[in-house]
Amino acid sequence: MSAERAGRAATLVAGVIDRRDELDLLIAETADRLPLDQMALVDLTILRIALYEMLFDNGAVRPNTAVRQAVTLAKRFGDDGSRRFVSGVLGAVTRNRLQAGTAE
Repeated sequence: MSAERAGRAATLVAGVIDRRDELDLLIAETADRLPLDQMALVDLTILRIALYEMLFDNGAVRPNTAVRQAVTLAKRFGDDGSRRFVSGVLGAVTRNRLQAGTAE
């Protein structure tokens, strides 16, 4: 792994850890039919990373790119419903928060 990629990964991990409570609250509010403790850990982790990139990463990644990458990860590492679940949650956040202009 290049130093640039390692640095990017470290930034994402630190950011997700720092904002975990906010990210989890947003996920819980958006996916209100499925409690966090019942979500697949892979799906929850993918959502945390994508939402961090979309909302708190100062435009390092465009929201549609973060969604596309998250869905790809969900297809690769999740179960049969992961792709649709991740896409649905991120789509709802995009519609409700980003398009409304309430992202930080």
